[in-house]
Amino acid sequence: MGVIKAVCISEKKGTAKVNVGSGLLIEDFGIQGDAHAGSGHRQVSILSYEKIRDFKAEGAPVEDGSFGENLIAADIDLSELSVGTRLKCGEALLEVSQIGKECHSSCAIGKTMGRCIMPTEGIFAKVIKGGRVKSGDYIGLLPITL
Repeated sequence: MGVIKAVCISEKKGTAKVNVGSGLLIEDFGIQGDAHAGSGHRQVSILSYEKIRDFKAEGAPVEDGSFGENLIAADIDLSELSVGTRLKCGEALLEVSQIGKECHSSCAIGKTMGRCIMPTEGIFAKVIKGGRVKSGDYIGLLPITL
């Protein structure tokens, strides 16, 4: 089981997200107030706290939300998750819908550092059941029921 370290949103697309500490996850939509929320399959983006920390140690000038991530999760190995995995996150229920993404050519982090970790380390999820999420909440796998 992991813990949420940051909840980030942006009011406009094309801008870095900022850590707002808490948010409302809306079923089949995303985080209330986030410009990237919508009915698609990439409603919430999640990135590992440890991967961000390691990237910062390489000299990357990044802050919470710099990669466009909505949630920063610590102590959970996101690389072990697969599409369809369900996660309890605060009061909400998420389902992993995509692993990684194609990086757009105008990524400021990629230009500065020569690479970006979101395309390989980030995951995306749909909101199956809405609810509040905040820094300090647990995030963990739900057991598979048959």
